[in-house]
Amino acid sequence: MTSLVPDAFYWATSDKHTNGQTTIVQVSTVFGGDPGYWTLAIVGSDQHHMIDEFELIARVEPPEEHLLRQAAASETRPGSSIA
Repeated sequence: MTSLVPDAFYWATSDKHTNGQTTIVQVSTVFGGDPGYWTLAIVGSDQHHMIDEFELIARVEPPEEHLLRQAAASETRPGSSIA
């Protein structure tokens, strides 16, 4: 990952915090808007961790974007209908 988006969610792993299991983290700006102050918060936790303690895998795609793409794809297939 080359650039993070404030408040965005990412798939990540951490040997230190998740025992190597994949989890979702959120880029937090609670300590300041400058990227040097950003941290990662594991979803469902109020604890903030240093970004370099995680391996970021990919950004989590918001569900509404995914549903819109599925709907658009369905409309282009003959005989498809959206309920």
